[in-house]
Amino acid sequence: MTQSGLTRSNQQKMIAGVMGGIAERFGWNATLLRVLFVGVSILSAGFPGILIYLILWFVIPAAQPQRYVATSPAPQQSTKMRTVYDEQQLRR
Repeated sequence: MTQSGLTRSNQQKMIAGVMGGIAERFGWNATLLRVLFVGVSILSAGFPGILIYLILWFVIPAAQPQRYVATSPAPQQSTKMRTVYDEQQLRR
């Protein structure tokens, strides 16, 4: 599925769906992106990573839930009610 914008993920959600949304948008692995983000945050004293995550949480909009609409298959025959008499006429 092609997305045009960046949204927080509903499927790849751990805390707020920020890293999952970024991973879905660019086609990356969400788990590896999370590990990389946590690693960079720890190496930079932790605070900037948490602050950046909170800012992204409020800036990136949440993804709209996908709705699946069940559709009935198109009728193959006429919708006219057929009787036994009609069936007998067709066979003759």
